[in-house]
Amino acid sequence: METAGYTEEQELIITDRYNDLIDSCKKIAKTDEEWELIRKAFFLAKEAHKGVLRRSGEPYILHPIAVAKIVVEEIGLGSKSVAAALLHDVVEDTDYTVEEIEAIFGEKVAYMVDGLTKMAGVVNTDTSKQAAYFRKVLLTLSDDVRVILIKIADRLHNMRTMASMPRNKQIKISSETLYLFAPLAYRLGLYSIKTELEDLSLKYRYPEQYNEIAQKLNETEAARTAFIDRFIAPIRKQLTDSGIDFTISGRVKSIFSIWSKMQRKNIPFEDVYDLFAIRIVFKPTELIPEKSQCWHIYSLITDIFPPKPDRIRDWVNFPKANGYEALHVTVMGPDGVWAEVQIRSERMDEIAERGFAAHWKYKQEHSSDDEFDNWLQEVRNALHGPTDDAIEFLDNVRLTLYTNEIVVFTPKGEPRKMPQNATVLDFAYNIHTNVGNKAIGAKVNHKIESIYQTLKNGDQVEIITSDNAHPSLEWLDHVTTAKAKQSITTFLKRSRENNVEHGMELFERKMSEFGITPRARVFRKILPAYECRNKDEFYSKLGSGIINLDDVEKVLRQNSMSKVLKFWDIQLTKPSKTGGGDMVVGGGEPDANAPKFVIADGCNPIPGDEIVGYRNPESNTIVVHKAGCEDITRLAAQHGENIVTNIKWSSYKAESYLAELEVRGIDRIGILVDLSQVITVEQGINIRNLSIQSHDGIFEGKISVYVSDTASLNALLDSVSHIKGIEKVNRTL
Repeated sequence: METAGYTEEQELIITDRYNDLIDSCKKIAKTDEEWELIRKAFFLAKEAHKGVLRRSGEPYILHPIAVAKIVVEEIGLGSKSVAAALLHDVVEDTDYTVEEIEAIFGEKVAYMVDGLTKMAGVVNTDTSKQAAYFRKVLLTLSDDVRVILIKIADRLHNMRTMASMPRNKQIKISSETLYLFAPLAYRLGLYSIKTELEDLSLKYRYPEQYNEIAQKLNETEAARTAFIDRFIAPIRKQLTDSGIDFTISGRVKSIFSIWSKMQRKNIPFEDVYDLFAIRIVFKPTELIPEKSQCWHIYSLITDIFPPKPDRIRDWVNFPKANGYEALHVTVMGPDGVWAEVQIRSERMDEIAERGFAAHWKYKQEHSSDDEFDNWLQEVRNALHGPTDDAIEFLDNVRLTLYTNEIVVFTPKGEPRKMPQNATVLDFAYNIHTNVGNKAIGAKVNHKIESIYQTLKNGDQVEIITSDNAHPSLEWLDHVTTAKAKQSITTFLKRSRENNVEHGMELFERKMSEFGITPRARVFRKILPAYECRNKDEFYSKLGSGIINLDDVEKVLRQNSMSKVLKFWDIQLTKPSKTGGGDMVVGGGEPDANAPKFVIADGCNPIPGDEIVGYRNPESNTIVVHKAGCEDITRLAAQHGENIVTNIKWSSYKAESYLAELEVRGIDRIGILVDLSQVITVEQGINIRNLSIQSHDGIFEGKISVYVSDTASLNALLDSVSHIKGIEKVNRTL
């Protein structure tokens, strides 16, 4: 039996999901007009999508219902947003027009549906079209942020239901989610959604690693729960005795954050010590400011457990740019285990969970909550910037989305939020474009520093300027903020000849064929070979045709001990009975028609590392990256169809590969000799560079070595870790 294009069974499912949505809407729909709006939107969407099924086989209408429920339950938007969520695919997928939606539902709902329809093109287009669509949608952000919030809800439900998608689509969509939508959710304060998007992206990009961490978390759950109970017990008693109304809970950190730490520090799961965080949410009293109550709770906790001084995060006095407020402290708990405690009021907790929607609710009460407005202005500036390059635009916008923050002070004590790793130049441009353009140095904490100096949390900075100063191309290598990059680029484009810019484009395009990021060590080879004193001269000569890049491959090969560029002699094996047709890097029988493998310069994978390839459509090459490297995430988001996952290392180990180690320990006489002995004599490994610094009885160092694969590298790490006095050793490259 069918009813209006649906079977009886489908009708029952649809009705059940719709009633569930209606239950959720009781908290936001207060008038008959609001209920009528939601009902009309549902029935029009149901009629418009009748007979259409998702890839999973379920009726398509279940998707907009699910998106609408996320909008109300997990983001906290109102009835107009619920209606727009129900209708978000109607204009794109059916014969309805935006004008018809406006006639039925009003201007606001139609505006949101129109914005969502425009954004639909982001998912399956090439990079330049993707940038154009994203620019259009972000332009709507300054007028009605609900468009972006509904789109994030749409993406979340698509990620939750992606199991039925083909593998190549899973990789592209999850990479795009990690590259754009998770940072966007973070910047809008949607922490829970951001975390789930990251976890789901990891699940579909690297399922084996995801499942391995999930299994280990499950295996250690009982011991972890017992520890959390022991940790919480004295805190609960202390806060209760102090008359504080609160809730306390322990939460495991996300699988993605654990995986990221394992990748970043090159450590196994067992060495990740901060697997969970304790959260305290208190009901504030009217007579005492929330900030004071946060610090009072902090003092009660640190009376029980000693804090780690360098791990206090004060987002109470200095909220994050997305409105997040909390006080974080890491303390030494039972059994010598460090644990993070997050302290929030109920208001802070609601903003942390629901982000922008909750922020707007409290905006009038808390004047400090203007960080969203500041960020929206940053987005507007990025949108109206001079760049026409699609990748540059996307990267610049992304810079405004996903950064850890520090607080830096002006000479008069005004706090300015800056991204972590920001330089003096970034700060100068944060003050004003003209200040940045004329900067020649700075007084950082009353000490003269270069404009390239990296700033730290709490620094006080006074910019030194000169009327004779102006930006140079080199400045772009020493700034991290979108505003600074944009301002420098604008100046250079106005004041310099086009042949420099053209030369830069030619060189970067050529380097991309080899999977190389133009960096200092590349230019140390390039500049002498082409008789140029600096990058500006090289780009100028290249752009004007004085020199060409016909022999650049030969130049890069010369004395390439660090493998700046490495083509494999044997690139591809023929499919074997058991091999499943995998491409094998570094072994097997040669195939004249096979693509060449190029080792990516940025992440520098070595045999044994998990790898993913990017097939360059302009040349017969596959650039090999470490799985999880930032470049491959961006490439998969923008060119998912060119990602190659069925590649693996062979047992070919005749080559040496550069790896970089970081060591730390107790300084003593002979430590350098012992390090050299273990590396060169015991392990038979060549050292390229060894640098050690000692202060206050502690030494830190970096060691560059040539290894044959990850097995030899891991053996070296193990041997070094057993040297007397060595506290930490890990791979950084």
